[in-house]
Amino acid sequence: MKLRLMTWNVHRCVGVDKRLDVERCARVIAAARPDIVGLQELDVGRRRTGGVDQAHRLGELVKMRSHFNAAMHIEEERYGDALMTHLPERLVRAGPLPGYPKIRALEPRGAVWIAVTLPDGRELQVINTHLGLVPQEQKKQATALVEDWMADEAFVAPAVLMGDFNATPFNAPYRILAAAIKDAQLMWPGAPMSTYPSAFPFMRIDHVFVSKGVTVKRVESPFDPEARKASDHLPLIVDIEV
Repeated sequence: MKLRLMTWNVHRCVGVDKRLDVERCARVIAAARPDIVGLQELDVGRRRTGGVDQAHRLGELVKMRSHFNAAMHIEEERYGDALMTHLPERLVRAGPLPGYPKIRALEPRGAVWIAVTLPDGRELQVINTHLGLVPQEQKKQATALVEDWMADEAFVAPAVLMGDFNATPFNAPYRILAAAIKDAQLMWPGAPMSTYPSAFPFMRIDHVFVSKGVTVKRVESPFDPEARKASDHLPLIVDIEV
């Protein structure tokens, strides 16, 4: 079965033009026609973005079901990541990743995992995450993904790990992950694509990793004017065959 995966840090739907526009982000997603989408930096019920449940609203606009994990709670306000798909799915796990106690006030991080049912009855395991900014914190979080989340007996091939890892292929967190699961961008003949910053992308910090049983057919990153304005990251799109 062929599937289109998309990972995108939407920057709470505030674009590089400083404009809050959930509908614009939905248009960028819809234009890519993905089957499974991992989103990072979503606001849910936050005053700064008009109290909108962005995870629900984006899913509604692109006609997908969404599963949101709140990495951070501020009273009734939430902030975190989501997985969306139009395919049959079930939530497997949603929760926090370890922080770095030696540095206070770091933004909490988490992950969300769904199992997507394929037409032949098999399931595709999909984890979406957003790692921190401090190297020591990132290494702890990458290790937790490998030794806890991906070590779970339910995380079996075919499987995908995607998200904003805030780490390039030269950084230790990426190497920890790439030793356990393959970088999709290295599994096809095209040159790897950078996604940050959206106006002039030169950093490859958004990644899709795939397990055995997954063949990468194509990788792309939309660079049209709307995608470049909608967030400070560009989406990363990976076409696979399971």
